[in-house]
Amino acid sequence: MTVKELQKMAKELAIKPAGLRKAALIKSIQKTEGNFDCFGTAISYCDQMNCLFREDCLK
Repeated sequence: MTVKELQKMAKELAIKPAGLRKAALIKSIQKTEGNFDCFGTAISYCDQMNCLFREDCLK
């Protein structure tokens, strides 16, 4: 997902994306959606199957 797409998604969730890096923006979106704000912290395994960012996170 591009930063522009993330910024659009953030704005739709009433998050102000200005100044946030990609990982911080994703974590803000995760938290607002009621998920763990854990992007980039998984080490080869993630049990958050419904997370929109799961695939990117595990790369």
